[in-house]
Amino acid sequence: MTYSDGADETVPELKLIIEDPENGDYVKLRGGSDEEEEESPAGCWIGSVTSVWFWVKLISLVAFLGLLAFVIIKWIAPFLIEKELIPFIKWVRSTFSIPVLGLLLFASVALFPSILLPSSPSMWMAGLTFGYGNGFLLILSAASIGVTLPFLIGHLFLHKMQEWLKQYPKKAAILRAAGEGTWFHQFQAVTLIRVSPFPYMIYNYCALATGVHYGPYILGSLVGMVPEIFVSIYTGIMLRTLAVASDKRHGLSAMEIVVNVLGFCVTASATIVCTIYAKKKLSAMQSEEVET
Repeated sequence: MTYSDGADETVPELKLIIEDPENGDYVKLRGGSDEEEEESPAGCWIGSVTSVWFWVKLISLVAFLGLLAFVIIKWIAPFLIEKELIPFIKWVRSTFSIPVLGLLLFASVALFPSILLPSSPSMWMAGLTFGYGNGFLLILSAASIGVTLPFLIGHLFLHKMQEWLKQYPKKAAILRAAGEGTWFHQFQAVTLIRVSPFPYMIYNYCALATGVHYGPYILGSLVGMVPEIFVSIYTGIMLRTLAVASDKRHGLSAMEIVVNVLGFCVTASATIVCTIYAKKKLSAMQSEEVET
């Protein structure tokens, strides 16, 4: 019960509970929305609708990706491959030997991030030329140099990077979160930054200014780049498959199309899920950093 003394002040509601003398139980005469009370049917219904809607969106996304992959593999890719990719592959193979090509790809993956150039085309070419095993080893070893060089060069611009972080506190909160806490916390934060859509080439230079140590930085960077590496290698292998089919003047069989479409859907879905998870985790870290 409540009362007012005319000054717009309200005494909190009082609940009366009496004991039943016959069976010793307590009887609540007036109740409120306590946490102890069971969840209302409306809340359960809303939760079930949300869960169903999530699966509807996920299935729709997978179906859309499958349709997109089918259209690309069936019509768009063969045209582009015949006009652009096959002449380029023939030129590369006639100009460079396999060892020289591997050295060029290694150098591009290792040096391009330092000059803020994308290395994804080189990763595609590594997958197209060397496949999963050798391509993965080539890219990973080159990427270790590619993320180390900006980290070391960052010593020359340490003061400027620190001033830049001060000018954009909210945007830099996510970077500062990677440089705090234990070794494992730094490793986890760096890994999430690599998986997320954050521009990692900029982070390579800003990492030192956040106080992150080299150990969790290099290990987190390599682990976080694994999904991107596999996607790039898979893309290169798929391009090689389409190029071979187009060069021999025969289309892909129904089974080959299904396998490529499913592979594309699985790869794209896994990448999207990892990116969304990393983005949510980084947002939580950013909120904690802003509060402190």
